[in-house]
Amino acid sequence: MIGMKRNAHALLEEYLTLFPCVAVVGPRQCGKTTLLAGLDEGWRVFDLERGSDFQAVSDDPDLFLSLHPGRVAIDEAQTLPRLFPALRVAIDADRGATGRYIITGSSSPELARAITESLAGRVGVIELAPLSWSEVQPADGPSAIDLLLDPAVSATDLVGNVRARGDLKALTEYWFKGGYPEPWVRNDCRFRDTWMDQYVRAYVLRDVARLFPGLNQEKFRTFARMLAGLSGRAVNQAEVARALGVSPPTVRDYFEIAEGTYLWRSLPAFTRNVTRRVVKHAKGYLRDSGLGHHALRVPDVTALLSHPQAGATWEGMVVEEICRQLNQRGIGHDAFHYRTGGGAEVDLVIEGTFGLVAVEIKLGQRVRAQELRGFREFVADHPCRFGLVLSNEEKPRLLDTNIAGLPVRCL
Repeated sequence: MIGMKRNAHALLEEYLTLFPCVAVVGPRQCGKTTLLAGLDEGWRVFDLERGSDFQAVSDDPDLFLSLHPGRVAIDEAQTLPRLFPALRVAIDADRGATGRYIITGSSSPELARAITESLAGRVGVIELAPLSWSEVQPADGPSAIDLLLDPAVSATDLVGNVRARGDLKALTEYWFKGGYPEPWVRNDCRFRDTWMDQYVRAYVLRDVARLFPGLNQEKFRTFARMLAGLSGRAVNQAEVARALGVSPPTVRDYFEIAEGTYLWRSLPAFTRNVTRRVVKHAKGYLRDSGLGHHALRVPDVTALLSHPQAGATWEGMVVEEICRQLNQRGIGHDAFHYRTGGGAEVDLVIEGTFGLVAVEIKLGQRVRAQELRGFREFVADHPCRFGLVLSNEEKPRLLDTNIAGLPVRCL
C-alpha cells in the first residue's frame, strides 16, 4: 500500500496540461498530500499547516507568487483565503501557460467560494476520495467502469468481456474497513478503531467547529453517528429533527454540512420522464463504509454479515465505488435513486456522456427474477443504455436482453 500511485494521478497530469491551476479537494486523510508527493522533480510543495510555510506564503501572497511563477503546489490552501485573489492575478499575468499551480484543500465555504469566484475558468477540480476497490485490488482486464465508458458496449458485451479483481474475501475486507489509507497501511485492528475514533473527533471538534463556530457540537456529533443508521434510506428530515430535538432547518443545515465535508453522499430522486408516482425524498449514504461500521460498533466481517444494516452499507459502498471511479477519470456524471409509491425501486440511476444506466445492488449471491420486476420496468420505460445488477454471484451473466448481472468484484 505504501508508495501506491493513486488512480487520480493520471487525471492530475492531464489537467496540468489543460489548466493553469489544478485544485485537488476531498476529506482529510484521504491522500491529497501523498498525491503531491508523487509529482515530478521540480515541483515545490508548501504545506500551509506547517508554520514556516504558512508564513512564507501569507506574509505577501502576491510577492510569493511573483517569486514562484510556476510548478508550485500549496497544500491545505483553504487555511489562507487571501491566497486566491493573488492566484487569480498571477494566473492572468500569463493566462496561456498551463500546469503552473496545484492547490489542495479539505472542504470549506471559503475554498468552494474561492474556486467558483476567484478561479472560475482558470482551474480544473479533482475530487479525491479515500481508496477505491479498484486501487486496493489490481485488475487483469477491463472493469465494468472501463466498458461502461465505451458507448459501443452493450449488456452482452459487458458480460463477455468484463474481468473481476481480487476475490470475495478481499472484497468483504475492503467493505468492512473502508478506504481511508492510514488504517490500510497499518493493518492493525486496534489502530483502526483508535484512528476512526480520533478521525471523527477531529472532524467534529476541529474542522466543523472551525468552519461553523455557532454549531452545537454535541448535537452534530450525535447526528454524525446517526448517519450510519440512515444510510440507504429515503431520508425524512423532519423525523431526524424530532429524534435530535432540533428544528427542521437545523437538520437541513446538518445534512448540507455533512455533504459539503464529504461525509455524506445524497442521491436526489430521479423524477424525469416518469409515468408513476415517485418518492421525492433524497436517499443517502455515509461515503466511507469503514466509518459507518465503526459508528455502528461492528467488530468484524462475521458480525457485519448478520447486522441489520449490512445490506444498506454494502449498497452504499458500491454506489460510492462507482462514483469514485468516475471521478478518478474526470467523468462528469449525475447520480440519483428511484422509488415509486408502489415500492418499485432502483438503487442508483447514473447519467453522463456514457448515457443513462440503471444499477441494482444486492449483497447476496443469488438474484431472483421476482426481485427485479420494478428494475425491469424502469429499464424498459426509460432511455437506458442497459441495466446493471451488481451482486456476489460468481460469474457475469445476461439476465435479460438489456440487463447484465455482474459480480461487484468486476467494478
